[in-house]
Amino acid sequence: MKKKKPDTGFTLLEILVAISIIAVALVAVYRLYAQTLSMNQYQMFNTQAPMLAQKKMAQLFSLSADELAEDAGDFGDDFRGYAWKASVETVSSEILGDLAEDLKRIDLTISFNTNEQTYRLRAYRFIRD
Repeated sequence: MKKKKPDTGFTLLEILVAISIIAVALVAVYRLYAQTLSMNQYQMFNTQAPMLAQKKMAQLFSLSADELAEDAGDFGDDFRGYAWKASVETVSSEILGDLAEDLKRIDLTISFNTNEQTYRLRAYRFIRD
């Protein structure tokens, strides 16, 4: 009598269950990876935008009263995707009277990827000619 060889290998059902488990695990890992990338980009913006805003505000404060005006631009190849926009307004105040004409409000907005994320900074500058 010949001995019958035991069945070796996996059944189709076992293979499908294993692939399903691997697929669920890979989807979970991918979601974590995508979330990590998103959080990393958000934190990078929250670190770089205030520094870029301070740099641009220092440049605006170095301008004379005649040169200080609304303007916009970007930060070049060093900070791709980042843009800035500055608006300047004369402050009106009954309390300050004539001094208010020399007080300028500067609003600076730093944006990333066309306003995907924005950072705003406001400063006041007293300009006496």
